[in-house]
Amino acid sequence: MEAFTRLTAIAVPIELKNVNTDMIFPARFMRRPRDGRYASYLFHDRRFAADGTEHADFVLNRPAYRKARIIVGNTNFGCGSSRETAVYALHDYGIRALIAPSFGDIFAANCVRNGLLPIRLADDVCDDLRALAMTRPGVELTVDLARQEIAVPEKITVHFDVEPFDKECLLHGLDDVDVTLREEASIAGFETAYRRRFPWRAGGPA
Repeated sequence: MEAFTRLTAIAVPIELKNVNTDMIFPARFMRRPRDGRYASYLFHDRRFAADGTEHADFVLNRPAYRKARIIVGNTNFGCGSSRETAVYALHDYGIRALIAPSFGDIFAANCVRNGLLPIRLADDVCDDLRALAMTRPGVELTVDLARQEIAVPEKITVHFDVEPFDKECLLHGLDDVDVTLREEASIAGFETAYRRRFPWRAGGPA
């Protein structure tokens, strides 16, 4: 997993509340393999018409936001089903940080497991950040995970909280397998001792 340390990038505002995972990644694409097309599935039915042409009014289709890597969303972002494919699509599009007042719990956990940082801030702070991104298209924010700070133009700094374990995993690029492998020596020692103590359960001594 790619580590997340510090990111300076364009922020895209998404005003909708209760953006669910089906809106982020429509269910009909779930059977498709994760390949170079995954980024095109992100917000597919909002971004594209039935004939494949772009909806010019959708924010990600506006020139200033096409290279955005930070989403500033609204309440309950990522609610609905637990599909991890929604996070895959965000990742493959290039999104690395999401800021919102609240997230679906499973969605937020899936973000961390895939190297995306979900940041919860107060409603009024998110309102201000979305307004900034809307009135100044292409504005960049800097997210510093080690300091737990967001730097906003005009030298404003916003502090955010993050679970220590999530922070550790993101800073060092650790997914669930990596976290387990860090305890490989302890696991091997336990298994050796277990076989010696209970050989009839473990198939004999190591």
